[in-house]
Amino acid sequence: MDSDASTVAPILAGLRCKCPRCGRGDLFTGYLTVAQRCSVCGLELARGDSGDGPAVFLIFILGFIIVPIALMVSMRVDWPLWLTGLVWGVVILGGTLGLLRPAKGVVFALQYRYRRAEFEGPDDSDSDRTPGA
Repeated sequence: MDSDASTVAPILAGLRCKCPRCGRGDLFTGYLTVAQRCSVCGLELARGDSGDGPAVFLIFILGFIIVPIALMVSMRVDWPLWLTGLVWGVVILGGTLGLLRPAKGVVFALQYRYRRAEFEGPDDSDSDRTPGA
């Protein structure tokens, strides 16, 4: 199946929230809950962990994009402070919630591409045995 892995673009598979190995199975079962395994190729998706990477990337990216726009708008428009907070709070929250799932998919797919050994751990039956028992 390694030949399939080399043909799947990790960025595209991540943005589509599909399996990083085959590019067809769903990566998530809920909004951000990673599936236990791919329904198409059987890859153990639960072994991967994207951690806080996607959230950190979004903080930097959205901050870099939205803060200058908010400053320019606030210099040109005289909104009350409560309206400014409400508008930009909704924009930031909407951007974060809208981009968090694809960002997590991209980080997950890149993790599979460059740290594949984490997905190919020992069998569960071997890890349950204690040495010398």
